[in-house]
Amino acid sequence: MYSQQELDDAVASGAISAQAADGLRAHVERQRSTAIPDEEQFRLITGFNDIFVSIAAVLLLVAVAWIGQRIGSVTGTDLAGEGPSFIAPLAVAAVSWGLALFFTAKRRMALPSIVLLLAFVGSVFGAAAMLLGLTVGEAQIDNNPQLGAILGAIAAAVAAGAAWIHWRRFRVPITVAAGAAAAAGIIVGLVMAMTGIDGETAKTVFLSVVLLLGIGMFLFAMWWDASDRARLTRRSDVAFWLHLLAAPMIVHPVFTLLGLTDGDATLVEGAVVVLLYLAMGLTAVAIDRRALLVSALAYVLWAMSDLFKRFGAVELNVALTALIIGSALLLLSAFWHQTRAAVVRPLPESLRARLPILDRPGVPASQPAA
Repeated sequence: MYSQQELDDAVASGAISAQAADGLRAHVERQRSTAIPDEEQFRLITGFNDIFVSIAAVLLLVAVAWIGQRIGSVTGTDLAGEGPSFIAPLAVAAVSWGLALFFTAKRRMALPSIVLLLAFVGSVFGAAAMLLGLTVGEAQIDNNPQLGAILGAIAAAVAAGAAWIHWRRFRVPITVAAGAAAAAGIIVGLVMAMTGIDGETAKTVFLSVVLLLGIGMFLFAMWWDASDRARLTRRSDVAFWLHLLAAPMIVHPVFTLLGLTDGDATLVEGAVVVLLYLAMGLTAVAIDRRALLVSALAYVLWAMSDLFKRFGAVELNVALTALIIGSALLLLSAFWHQTRAAVVRPLPESLRARLPILDRPGVPASQPAA
């Protein structure tokens, strides 16, 4: 690696021409700023200042929540006399919006924008839930899961409205996922309220609803992906966060409903987990999104570890599992583009037309999303 000074000295001594030195600098800059195809680019940080501002914002919001809770205790607006007060999350939501007016709207800082959005939507949900609980009364909610589910659905609706307002003002890509999560909360709350069941049956219904919503979330994410198959605009970032939300909503209910999380896997159950992970891996490669692989990783690690234990490798079961899965994922990462080409090219043209472009060129990693 040559320094800029050494290049200047070479030009001064006549070893290379100034034009050749400029060409070398331009070539190196292009190499550094161009992403490899299928790298799944999205903006998280634009510099260490993003981390610095995020830490400071979190400290400030924690302090605001603490003070708000103290005010709620003094004014008697806390639940059950010593519980949380809606003033704390309401204050956090107000401060988060105010900070976003500068760090999101003006400075366009990625990580602080994400932190402030999550704080805003989460605080609005918390404030709405606490205010509803205070209005209805804790005695009415106790031993009344239907009423609790209805109140949760109402709070989720308020949070969804807050996410929509935030999106209209700031256009932070993760906002759509936050709003979709709130909308899912509305549906889950209403379904649980209408069924009026509890115990294991309620758990099964809950997981089934979450699974269906996860599939819907996945299709919604694919709609955003299909609108930007070259992944050049902010729409791709929106799809990334939706996929990140949809993946656990699909993965956890599937493995739980199949009885694969009871901590006592049989050989058949372990094989099922591995086969499901392979199917999810093929799907992840086809759509060029790694969220499914990450979300299901804990389950396949558990299943393979249990399988090694059953075959007698008790002391090395975790090490052997980590070795195999880690090696496989690293190989997949190294040959992701080649693997994706082998998976996508045999697919029907009608399906390929909805997937991200296979041979799209790399784009500058620093390019702002449009």
